[in-house]
Amino acid sequence: MAVGKSSGATPMMQQYLALKREAEGCLLFYRMGDFFELFFDDAREASAILDIALTSRGEHDGAPVAMCGVPAHAAEGYLARLIKAGCRVAIAEQVETPEEAKRRGGSKALVARSIVRFVTSGTLTEEALLEPRRANILAAICEVRGRIGIAACDISTGRMELEECAPEAMSAALARLDPSELVVPEGWDGAPDNAIQRPRQDFASDAGEQRLKAVHGVATLDGFGTFTRAMLSAAGGLVGYLDHVGRGNLPLLLPPVAHVGEAALVMDEATRASLEILQSQQGGRTGSLLAAIDRCVTGAGARQLAEDLAAPLLGCEAINARLLMVHWLHDDPLLRADLREVMRALPDIGRALGRVVAGRGSPRDLGQIRDGLAEARRIGDFLSGKPDRPSLLDRLLPALGGHGALVDLLQRALVASPPTERSQGGFIAESFDAALDELRAISGNARRAIAALENRYRTDTGIAALKIRHNGVLGYFIEVPARHGDALMSSDSGFTHRQTMAGAVRFNSLQLHEEAGRITEAGGHALAAEDAHFEELTAHVVEARSAIAQTAAALARIDVAASQAERAAEGGWCRPEIVEEPVLAITSGRHPVVETALAASGARFVDNDCQLSPDDRLWLIGGPNMGGKSTFLRQNALIVILAQSGGYVPAASATIGLVDKLFSRVGASDNLARGRSTFMVEMVETAAILAQAGERSFVILDEVGRGTSTYDGLALAWAVVEAVHGTNRSRCLFATHYHELSRLADSCEALSLHHVCAREWKGELVLLHELAEGPADRSYGLAVAKLAGLPKDVVARAKSVLDRLEKGRAETGGLAAGLGDLPLFAAASYSQAELRDTLRERLEALDVDALSPLDALQLIYELKRDAAATEP
Repeated sequence: MAVGKSSGATPMMQQYLALKREAEGCLLFYRMGDFFELFFDDAREASAILDIALTSRGEHDGAPVAMCGVPAHAAEGYLARLIKAGCRVAIAEQVETPEEAKRRGGSKALVARSIVRFVTSGTLTEEALLEPRRANILAAICEVRGRIGIAACDISTGRMELEECAPEAMSAALARLDPSELVVPEGWDGAPDNAIQRPRQDFASDAGEQRLKAVHGVATLDGFGTFTRAMLSAAGGLVGYLDHVGRGNLPLLLPPVAHVGEAALVMDEATRASLEILQSQQGGRTGSLLAAIDRCVTGAGARQLAEDLAAPLLGCEAINARLLMVHWLHDDPLLRADLREVMRALPDIGRALGRVVAGRGSPRDLGQIRDGLAEARRIGDFLSGKPDRPSLLDRLLPALGGHGALVDLLQRALVASPPTERSQGGFIAESFDAALDELRAISGNARRAIAALENRYRTDTGIAALKIRHNGVLGYFIEVPARHGDALMSSDSGFTHRQTMAGAVRFNSLQLHEEAGRITEAGGHALAAEDAHFEELTAHVVEARSAIAQTAAALARIDVAASQAERAAEGGWCRPEIVEEPVLAITSGRHPVVETALAASGARFVDNDCQLSPDDRLWLIGGPNMGGKSTFLRQNALIVILAQSGGYVPAASATIGLVDKLFSRVGASDNLARGRSTFMVEMVETAAILAQAGERSFVILDEVGRGTSTYDGLALAWAVVEAVHGTNRSRCLFATHYHELSRLADSCEALSLHHVCAREWKGELVLLHELAEGPADRSYGLAVAKLAGLPKDVVARAKSVLDRLEKGRAETGGLAAGLGDLPLFAAASYSQAELRDTLRERLEALDVDALSPLDALQLIYELKRDAAATEP
């Protein structure tokens, strides 16, 4: 049911409807006392997602108003479930007290409410709503003069990056960032699906530049780097959206970092999904490369490791700097163990800082920043005393210190374990503020006076069950069992009747009233004093936000290096050698995820070598299904990613020539949402590879052409192999069941034949998972089918059909008959281009105006005859 204006609505409903219009399609959390209420379709949607009761409240336009609600104190848990379900939520809070409303508009005045914040998947800062080991990226993209600008930030830590790319590279950039939420200008035809549309004026480059200057309080952005118009436009859209959802309160935003050109190994979305880098194809972290290697002891380290794997480096110097620090920690297990034990207790100061700067911080966040900075200084002192430190560590160590004054202030001001709520006070330490200590003493003395008063009243009245209690409605009161109530009702008893309950009677007294007043007054002043101290401490932290963020980043980088070293020590991994030459020399390489899974079941992974070089850059790999071809392809791609991320690799030795682009076409599946079959997806991915791969790229291709007819599939596979070998000239591993492709070894000088080994023993297929040189002798398809449990009569029938097919192939030359004299891909392309050029030359030489109708008709016949005579 749509909601809109209604002249017959109650004042509360009119207020709700106005806020709902302002919510712009979000679910509206409408604060009513201790609950957030939802109405109309919002209530129906939320109740279904949250599995809470759907009720009704009054009528609107003659129909019952659907309603559901959640307790305000537990709202974060419900918000997390709604955000996970893809909802966006607007929070409408009461912005005045009932007393203030009465003073403003009389006894029947409605409490004013306004939307104080929008909660969306990309703008979360609350600890309960975020995954500790996963970054939460918000991105804005736009097109400016044929270039794509991208602005991305994680507001939970403040990190912000700007980049520019060509339109065809946009999908790969977004796949690397994996944003939780994407913002685009309204009306943009090139916008990705499910993006949030915002006004186009937010994406003006001049406005973006001004917004960044205002955020960072600078007159020029030159100190941060060089930013293109496309970058600034995207930044304007990003900051504008953050300003909108925060209702004018911007979160922590660190100075933007510009990425110019290709700063990281390029992998498109299909490659990332195929290699299961950050998440498995089942959608979770389990089974991914990240899960197999993550030994980080902090959430910030795990997020940094994920970022490293998503964007491997392209420079030898930067990669070797990371490797040197991993090597230093790997070779000193005692140092590594001590360091990891200390870091294990570190709080997540980056995210605590994000909450404080965003105005959503708590005393506990300030305590985490205090403890984290203090531990950072101790870690820095500990590591500074170690010899032969790597250069990267020396660059990180200064960021671990420099917070002495702030840490000292926070240590003096805060109790050891500050609470998560500031409203109840109790987080400022004793002796920090003498006036606050005095207020607490007054409150404490009054409480002791009340306890003494209780004992005196028991003695005076003779009622041992008399108690002095407190609640939020009556304040302090005297309570006795109902049977003793009459004794205190007399006018000279000194007690005033307040309330009669089923089993008790409640009273007040002048002395109790005076002591309670002293407690209330002192308590109120104490809370106000603590609140003022909280604001002051927050201001000190906000002022030091850049330095604190650098400390958090340095701790995360150290944790990643220790994690990589720990994983390498566990698995016997090696330090890769990074070179500029286009080689890939891996001895005894293993698949890190598969090896981990096999080890859990007590099985052993069979390692294999890979030796690609300019003279042997394309391996054509045959062999049976389940023999390990796909695993071999993927493991070498993952080793490249691990090496260029700055980590050790699962091999005995590895020399990695820098890879600029990595492509994987392994295991395509239907994309029904886009109307694409498995074969269509395969061809789209293969087309992207052929269009983008170069001499520094690494390509793995598995079973190209299997999704169509045998002849079509073989033809396509043949042409793709020739193109990768002769045109792209990339390092490539190509797995196939087309034995006929082995003939390409005669015409492609840098192609070699390999196969995974299998043997038949007593009628059973034994898969050895070993890679050997030379072509496969057979496919073992029927043996694999038998292993899979196909009925015996079906396998027997297939065997008889196969015998006939093989007999026919022997008589006719088989599928590849006539392919021996086929010109290579480049030569064939050249001859066809030459044919097209000849026809074009004849047409361009024509004087059209001089042709008669009869001459024109005759010319068409001639051109058609010539084309048919020279057609290949």
